[in-house]
Amino acid sequence: MAEFRRHWVVSVVVAAISLPLAWSPLLQTLSLASHDDQYTHILLVLPLAAVLLYVERKSLQSGCGWGLSAGLALVAIAAGTAVAARICHSALASDVLLAVEVLAVVLWWIGSFVLGFGRRVAQTFSFFFLLLFGLVPLPAVILDRIVAFLQIGSAGSAHALFAICGVPVVQHGVLVAIPNLTIQVAQECSSVRSSSMLFVTTIVVAEMVLRSPWRKALLIAVAVPLSVAKNGLRIFTIAMLGTRVDPGYLTGSLHRQGGILFFAIAVTGVFVVLAVLQRSETKIVDSNLRRPSTAATGD
Repeated sequence: MAEFRRHWVVSVVVAAISLPLAWSPLLQTLSLASHDDQYTHILLVLPLAAVLLYVERKSLQSGCGWGLSAGLALVAIAAGTAVAARICHSALASDVLLAVEVLAVVLWWIGSFVLGFGRRVAQTFSFFFLLLFGLVPLPAVILDRIVAFLQIGSAGSAHALFAICGVPVVQHGVLVAIPNLTIQVAQECSSVRSSSMLFVTTIVVAEMVLRSPWRKALLIAVAVPLSVAKNGLRIFTIAMLGTRVDPGYLTGSLHRQGGILFFAIAVTGVFVVLAVLQRSETKIVDSNLRRPSTAATGD
């Protein structure tokens, strides 16, 4: 236990060294996440990361070692990134500068973790590191492309649902036209907020429940089409209710506040896929346990 505490203290102290320079960009990021729906998921990252560390604490204790070369290399890269950002700050847009500064902080923290606990433990916590990168606020140039992808994907999935149900439909980019109604999937209707929250949640669930790295990656990848599909389902449902039942649905509470319902549907889809992956994983473990061991015998 004393040896483990030394590893933990070294990791925390090295991480804390970054705080004087990290404080300002981290506060800016938290303020951005508090006021802009496109960055709300950032508020989930640190609490969920703490949960993952607590759940996997036995892995820290059982396999920890020193990772001086790899850890110091990552810390050096982080320091170089931060210095480069300060030197080139006048040439960078403010959102790009903030993203680079927070990226440097995350790299420093990962480096301190690797330094204190070693490469073997770091490999076990690869999805934990992936979650930490969620702290980096994406610059507008990247975020706009993600939003555009979600807009087109949502319009396409809504178009498919209309076609499956036999509703005459035409799609032109983010415009979907059905009889008596033309729908524009605007940026604020792209559901980037719920999509990012679904993605972060799926990372945590995958890390806590699954063992196989490829199954974890597959579950996380499933979150992307589910994000698109659930927004298409929302558009389809509101449009059908608005044209077939009551036009009030087009501007009512389901349109303004119904995102949580369709987010819950997407989360249900994640857990369905999770159950399938977990079952296949359990079958493999059971078959390995039942396999008879062979012993060498001499004549």
